[in-house]
Amino acid sequence: MTALTDPPKESFRIGMLLSDTRYRSLTFQAIALLVLIYCIATLANNLVTNLAAAGLNISFDFLNAPSGYDINQTLIPYTSQSTNLQAAWVGIINTLLVAVLACATATIFGVIAGVLRLSNNWLVRKLMSFYVEIFRNIPVLIWIIIIFTIITAALDSPRAYLGDDPSKQLGLGYFAFTNRGIYVPLPVWGPGSGIVVGVFFASIIGVFAYRRYAKKLLFDTGRLLPMGWPSLVILFVPAIIVYFVMGSPISLDAPDPLANRFNLQGGLQVPAPLIALWFALSIYTGAFIAENVRAGIQAVSKGQTEAAAALGMRPRRIMNLVVLPQALRVIIPPLISQYLNITKNSSLAIAVGYADITATLGGITLNTSGRAIECILLLMLFYLIISLSISAVMNVYNNAIKLKER
Repeated sequence: MTALTDPPKESFRIGMLLSDTRYRSLTFQAIALLVLIYCIATLANNLVTNLAAAGLNISFDFLNAPSGYDINQTLIPYTSQSTNLQAAWVGIINTLLVAVLACATATIFGVIAGVLRLSNNWLVRKLMSFYVEIFRNIPVLIWIIIIFTIITAALDSPRAYLGDDPSKQLGLGYFAFTNRGIYVPLPVWGPGSGIVVGVFFASIIGVFAYRRYAKKLLFDTGRLLPMGWPSLVILFVPAIIVYFVMGSPISLDAPDPLANRFNLQGGLQVPAPLIALWFALSIYTGAFIAENVRAGIQAVSKGQTEAAAALGMRPRRIMNLVVLPQALRVIIPPLISQYLNITKNSSLAIAVGYADITATLGGITLNTSGRAIECILLLMLFYLIISLSISAVMNVYNNAIKLKER
């Protein structure tokens, strides 16, 4: 009788890095990585050597020097005596502001247009097709310039609202639409306003909790709870009650036509460059998102819709509860790319004089300091960080809604 035993394990030899298939791919990857590092190091060394020979050593000391220029829109304290670093922060905040606003409105435009493109109404379907084809086939820079030109040429100057007998009256007593931008009331936060704001944010969480409970109840028992008016009650009633209990701590500072002879005073001015850039990015990217939404909805089998209709569900609920949750798994990946495009396309803001990071750090600061390489490196780092952050957040959401395999 013969006893079977495992063959003795072969000891590792250098030659196995190429001859053994277990190590060969790792060997080639390590070689490729070393070659890549060598090339990058060589290029960096040549760059530093050539800059030193030309008397252009890389230094970021210019960030602490006074900027010497004004910025027309600042959300943080800034003067011409502030440093270049502070000017860069102003540009970063302005870039993030327009990117967040454009991502939100582009999503709204895109979802509405994408759903309506599949409407049974011929006129609505063709109008949405016209919107998509017109806006996505013309460069966004042209749309920015067109919208900015319309705002500055079609609207009246602030002088039309000034004086005891103005030619135009404030809309609802609070809003003024001028060629310099839109004037809106500015909230004035008094003592106790933080409590009101806190209750409002808690109400938003309450709305999501109620809608989640209603959906779970529907799936578990088939019992249908109303969504619309309970959500509005939860959202506004607690905050309104707390507002009056705290003695109305939040008031509005409206534009005053009588405070100045040359311009409106008070309120908040949303400048024309911001409006043009925001609206252009929204409608341009919204056309692409509409196609993503349409593709996502069409990817859901018609049998799903027919089955839901056979159960007696109305078309709106079929769309909200059956079609869109499944379509999101197709919509989200390309939607990430659209959000990244919005952020990067905001660098076209300089065309209408909006002070984003490209206009401040990559424009005026670069020209006044002469530090082109440093400014471009910082710009690249900023857009890289923002893009990776957007991708990370959206990938987390995408993983949360994708099918969970057992």
